[in-house]
Amino acid sequence: MPNHNNLKQIRNKALLSKAELARKAGVSVLTISRIECGEDCRMDTKRKVIQALGMKITEKGKVFPG
Repeated sequence: MPNHNNLKQIRNKALLSKAELARKAGVSVLTISRIECGEDCRMDTKRKVIQALGMKITEKGKVFPG
């Protein structure tokens, strides 16, 4: 069952392409695509993505609710 997250909306609002976010986070574009499609990912990957968006770890609920 896919997990709902707000990554795509936040990435678009920040005017970042998947490739730009992937590079900033140090993950693959495929990983970003999978997360946006609702697939689960490791906590470490979530941390990298949140930081790459310029957010604090304490704001993780904005990107990955629940």
